[in-house]
Amino acid sequence: MDNKSVKDPLVYRRILLTVDEDDNESTTRAFRFAITLAHDYDAVLGIVSVMESEDINIFDSLTPSKIKEKRDELKKVVSNYVDTAEENGLRRVEPLAYEGGDVDDVILERVIPDFKPDLIVTGADTQFPHSKIAGAIGPRLAKRADVSVIVVR
Repeated sequence: MDNKSVKDPLVYRRILLTVDEDDNESTTRAFRFAITLAHDYDAVLGIVSVMESEDINIFDSLTPSKIKEKRDELKKVVSNYVDTAEENGLRRVEPLAYEGGDVDDVILERVIPDFKPDLIVTGADTQFPHSKIAGAIGPRLAKRADVSVIVVR
């Protein structure tokens, strides 16, 4: 191991926070951690939420006004987090709302290439903490992402 590389600080410039409105408790913890890091590193904070295909039932999918309503609701959730981040002193916050597919696939295939984060912050699943099925995207992102992932409990 090279001594010089160990002494160079690891600095994050673009942090991506994943927002899961179905699990407000873990999202709130991850949000607090992400805004602290973004403030300390003077980093850009991207706040993303994804409307999953399974969040839309067959009847809603046939009604354009229902899709628009869900899309607007998603954007409002992200916007509220952005506003709160800015109220807490962050100057560079980007709202990101995506839809379609599984959350982790959308983040890996579309959000990461678009936003280009060097760190992803996500909450641990608190809704089903004893479940054998990983409900949170954190562990899946940590396995598959080509950037660092921090899962906040």
